[in-house]
Amino acid sequence: MNHPSYLQKHSSITRSRINNFIGDNQWGDVNLKSVIEYLRISGEPHVSLEVWSAPGQDRPTFEHASKQKYRPARTTHWFRVTVRIPKDFVGRSVRFEIDTSSEAMIWSTTGDPIMGLTGGGGRERHVDYLLTEKATAHEKPRQFYVEMACNQLFGNGDYHQRPQDRRIYYRLNMADLMSHNEPVLALYYDLQVINDMANRITEESPRSWQALSAANAIVNVFEHTDLSTVEPAREIARQFFKAQGGDSNHQVYAIGNCHIDTAWLWPFAETKRKAARSWSTQLQLMDIYPEYRFAASQAQQFEWLKENYPSLFGRIQDKAKAGQFIPLGATWVECDCNMPSGESLVRQFLLGQRFYKEHFGEISDIFWLPDTFGYASQLPQIVRLAGAKYFFTQKLSWNSINRFPNTTFRWVGLDGSHVLTHMAPANTYAAQCTPGELMDSVKRHKDLAYTNESLYLFGNGDGGGGPLRDMLERMRRMENLDGLPKVKQAHPREFYEHVESTSKDLVAWKGELYFELHRGTYTSQAKNKLWNRQSEFVLRDVELLSTIAHTKDRQGFRYPSDELTRLWKLVCLNQFHDVIPGSSINMVYRDSDKIYKDVFDSAEKLRLRALDTIYGELPPLVASGDSGFAVLNTTSWMRTSIIAVPTPLAPTFTRQANADSLPVQVCDDGVVLAIAANVPGYAAQAIEPTTDGSARFVPVRAYASKTDSSYVLENRHVRVTIDSNGQITSYYDHAAKRELVATAGNVFELYDDVPDYWDAWDIEIYSLEKYQTLTSGTVSISQEGPLVASLELKLDISEHSKLTQRISLSAISARLDFDTEVDWHENRKCLKASFAWDILSDVATYETQFGVVQRPTHRNTSWDIAKFEVCAHKFADLSEFGYGVALLNDCKYGHATLGNKMSLSLLRAPKAPDEHCDMGMHRFCYAVYPHAGSFNESNVVQEAYQFNVPLQILPYNMSALLGGGRELPLAQPCFSISGARNVVLDTVKLAEDDGNSFIVRMYEAYGGHARALLTTRLPADAVHKVNILEERVDDGAELSWMSHSKTVEVVFKPFEIVTLKFTF
Repeated sequence: MNHPSYLQKHSSITRSRINNFIGDNQWGDVNLKSVIEYLRISGEPHVSLEVWSAPGQDRPTFEHASKQKYRPARTTHWFRVTVRIPKDFVGRSVRFEIDTSSEAMIWSTTGDPIMGLTGGGGRERHVDYLLTEKATAHEKPRQFYVEMACNQLFGNGDYHQRPQDRRIYYRLNMADLMSHNEPVLALYYDLQVINDMANRITEESPRSWQALSAANAIVNVFEHTDLSTVEPAREIARQFFKAQGGDSNHQVYAIGNCHIDTAWLWPFAETKRKAARSWSTQLQLMDIYPEYRFAASQAQQFEWLKENYPSLFGRIQDKAKAGQFIPLGATWVECDCNMPSGESLVRQFLLGQRFYKEHFGEISDIFWLPDTFGYASQLPQIVRLAGAKYFFTQKLSWNSINRFPNTTFRWVGLDGSHVLTHMAPANTYAAQCTPGELMDSVKRHKDLAYTNESLYLFGNGDGGGGPLRDMLERMRRMENLDGLPKVKQAHPREFYEHVESTSKDLVAWKGELYFELHRGTYTSQAKNKLWNRQSEFVLRDVELLSTIAHTKDRQGFRYPSDELTRLWKLVCLNQFHDVIPGSSINMVYRDSDKIYKDVFDSAEKLRLRALDTIYGELPPLVASGDSGFAVLNTTSWMRTSIIAVPTPLAPTFTRQANADSLPVQVCDDGVVLAIAANVPGYAAQAIEPTTDGSARFVPVRAYASKTDSSYVLENRHVRVTIDSNGQITSYYDHAAKRELVATAGNVFELYDDVPDYWDAWDIEIYSLEKYQTLTSGTVSISQEGPLVASLELKLDISEHSKLTQRISLSAISARLDFDTEVDWHENRKCLKASFAWDILSDVATYETQFGVVQRPTHRNTSWDIAKFEVCAHKFADLSEFGYGVALLNDCKYGHATLGNKMSLSLLRAPKAPDEHCDMGMHRFCYAVYPHAGSFNESNVVQEAYQFNVPLQILPYNMSALLGGGRELPLAQPCFSISGARNVVLDTVKLAEDDGNSFIVRMYEAYGGHARALLTTRLPADAVHKVNILEERVDDGAELSWMSHSKTVEVVFKPFEIVTLKFTF
């Protein structure tokens, strides 16, 4: 009599039985795992190893490594492997397994990368290399190389607790020949699928019990001592797999991928090898599984592959033509989307799309960004202008407070542009091809009412690796299986096109996709953020001057297109979403420091070369009796500024100015200040001691208060009172007859900064509950005017850290500047500066790329609460009707406004993954800028530009030119905008691949319509509207070109980005 099954009465026991049957556990000598392997052998004569160790941290090429002298050993970098397959393996597939405890690469003897390996444990483990599908009795010896990387997939151990630069030793765990019992392995894959279905499908479904019954029956049939029982067991599985899903089932579009962080717990140099290891492995799988589709993003990684692994790159191009390897993403790297400027985002797309077009024959229509820390509100417009129309991510599934309400929706940007957006409902880009994950694609899908399909990204990621054989085996079994959604491997474009054609009434989300986590990334690694901001503006100026020089002397000046492209690639590389946010190891920032130095050094040479073409007839600025010099304004509006007179001219300049009673100021350090008045936009102006910039000049003063220990800075615009701790106790506007300060401003607050888990990444809301106000300062007068009056604050932050700040008010503006130096040596602290204004507003305005975004100043809802720390670029503004105050900065991005209190995050001190993060000296500037009118009535955008883009001192002696009555080159604006003060001209550059055209990029900055007249004095015969790829577009908005005055009328919608191509 057969014993009946009672599995429905004791299902949990049956599930445990099945898990034990397929697991690595104490039953490993009698369960299915015990007979998966047919044979394993190691050692001589079957496996011979020789090794050569590369010096230090060098990463030698294959060509170099293969020429070295090898010696027997086990624990270093390059292995030369010789294998001899014995007759025991005849008729069977044979694999070489080598576990180096680290990442490794198999190379052929001719120098072709074959596949990557990942040693150690965990789900990413992949240590086998297929030698032959069917061994013969006369196999010849095979030789190949193994490059051992000596780093794990995720760096060197637990990056939350231990420094990543420490010395770690790796060991060779195995170097074996082995063969599987393929039918047993197939049964193992069968059971993985069936068992997971039994566990994940609810017991209310008959399919759950069918799965549990089938798995239990397989265990009953199988006998590990009798392999003839494998086929009956597999037949049970085949019968289970015959049941297919219905036509109305959810459709999953699956795509393999291996998200590779371009730097994170490893340096850029290691990423070059990670890409080669990961992608070569996928090519191997494509040959075995013809249905397999694999996607890879980041043009930078493809370029590295092309440079370092040309044969592998060629194979990828072949697979791309065949449709199996899918390059996509549209950008140079998977960049941060919070801190890069608008123009930087444009260059990410320009560089990425041009690379894809050149090397793969088409641009990407999908913006692919699964893992970054928030998505700015101008991205939909930029994506559309870059020739793409779809967007993929999943990162908002990490939100710490609110669950994002949409899965498939239209994301609407600042200007109204929209992109079809999808967030994989499996909530991962590293899925493992399990039934449970496919079920999650339905269960977590929030828009099933409108569309019945989803994307599913599978493969090991972050550190690379990608899909493995077992994932593809499980995928084959799940393609159309009752109890699961249907799944097919496909190009992601197929998914988006199907949604476009079949969905109905998709919902829309307007504005930024704010990420409710990793808010500390707006502040960590402060120097990296400073150099990012500076590099963006340096390249902006170099491109402008090089364009002017090119149009002035086309025969003698060659526009440095190649070098500028190289520099932009470097800047964009450092904007990767784990570099500029500050979440990488120290080694990465040593690399990025070198990169920025390269950018600045090269850009300065290019700048001077362009200036020499424009002003080459003039002698250099040297010490002499001459006193004339010139300044260049690279913003698009007229401005007046206080400037430092060039050192060689300072004595003469001062004597002549004093003789004519014109305003100059000699500072304590010998620097001479003067006024550069009404310098036109995109133009130069001569500055002489006889230049009368004093028509409306009223000196600024610094003096001690007569009533207390405070000090006062006062000009004709404002009177600012500052106490001994550097706190603003009064900020009085003379014209408005208004006090601006509610309680105090420039209050330094030191917060405990111990996040829940992610050290460098996170500032948590509970940190706001625990802080101290710093009040151990001293203040003294450092400059008394007449052009600039300054106070010097010295403040002890702690016994380890000190702050020195020069607080300055000029004679020409109501703006108060804070030039700050901090010697910072804290442990998990955050330093903020706060300002409480007598202003009432429910929203604050923050600059974002090519526009502004408004966020609540209250905490009414959980969505409002989540935005306790937000990102802004050059300013944040708090305004009510008739008046407002802006907080400007030159390199800070972390902001907060609660009620009437504005805060700027200055420095953090996380200890992981970089234990040295932000330790040492810092110098940065911020400023307070009061203004009449609300934000939309103000010139805050322009003032913030000026704060970041000072007038340039031209290194030429102007005396001879001016004395001879000749006009100063660029004395007339090369570009001017009239009729629309809300339009900003941001970029001027030579067109790509066209030396007869130049590009002008503008945007509407305040959120209103505009009709602007743009006039150029550069050569121009025609003008056309183009997208950011510089392709001509026809959007129905015709340009009115007045050739006689070289003026074009451009109509703007709110927050619209307009790119024009002038041909000459």
